[in-house]
Amino acid sequence: MEKKKVAVPLVCHGHSRPVVDLFYSPVTPDGYFLISASKDTNPMLRNGETGDWIGTFQGHKGAVWSCCLDKNALRAASASADFSAKVWDALTGDELHSFEHKHIVRACAFSEDTHLLLTGGMEKTLRVFDMNRPDAAPRELDKSPGSVRTVAWLHSDQTILSSCTDMGGVRLWDVRSGKIVQTLETKASVTSAEVSPDGRFITTADGSSVKFWDANHFGLVKSYDMPCTVESASLEPKTGSKFVAGGEDLWVHVFDFFTGEEIACNKGHHGPVHCVRFAPGGESYASGSEDGTIRIWQLSPANADDNEAVNANGKPNAGVNEVTQKIEGFHIPKEEGQTEG
Repeated sequence: MEKKKVAVPLVCHGHSRPVVDLFYSPVTPDGYFLISASKDTNPMLRNGETGDWIGTFQGHKGAVWSCCLDKNALRAASASADFSAKVWDALTGDELHSFEHKHIVRACAFSEDTHLLLTGGMEKTLRVFDMNRPDAAPRELDKSPGSVRTVAWLHSDQTILSSCTDMGGVRLWDVRSGKIVQTLETKASVTSAEVSPDGRFITTADGSSVKFWDANHFGLVKSYDMPCTVESASLEPKTGSKFVAGGEDLWVHVFDFFTGEEIACNKGHHGPVHCVRFAPGGESYASGSEDGTIRIWQLSPANADDNEAVNANGKPNAGVNEVTQKIEGFHIPKEEGQTEG
């Protein structure tokens, strides 16, 4: 058998139950951050580059299905089976708001301008909460045709994207009218939908297929059949030349965007892979699994030219250590200067 170089990931322990969602912040002056959602009820914040644990957000009483950070990584949000979505101070770990729902909340997303939080779940209702007026009633869009699985913002917060657990397709909503303006048709339920940072592509995973859609004209750009049922896929954000996918076969696959050819296959998880996401610089990607671990993998360059491109992207080291020191230990309730307000 030919010897292949084995990728050695950074393994992040800490969750006691399956990891079901991952979200990277954009690069901030303090580096970039990774937040994870788990059925253990405790979202966790990490240094996105090293995987080092920064803190745990404590307060949910049920599985946390979705999590996100605002673009400055100052606030976090989480959606839970305890019928609530919570907003947290990402520097102190304090709960800022809890938005009660009437059923399980499966998805949440901050708007690009950070002023709004979008939620969706088993109630089949998309809600938009105003972060500047958290006590005000949320705006509700037209009824979703099914139970909401994923949500995202695009077009500078003028459009909302959602998919359902019990039917195929991605629905695009006009924020102003609150109505569905377009449906991207898929055979199976879309379990992962990602808008590329440059706003050009929507990457979806449905059944054993990964699809790439034009985010402005909504045409299907590429569709690739996967070796197994995949739950999540992510497009490399800098060059868009590769994508990763993970699912039932426990492996994290890397593919060429232009040909669909498999470039690498990373083994290490001991359970199905529920989520994969690229870091904002494209030099690494994270996977979260049924086995309760997060693994951060380096994107190995295919050739020297690629190598230069990766180095040119540069790793945003500046300030990461300072911010880690500043935030470290915020989970300890009686920390000095952390008295209850």
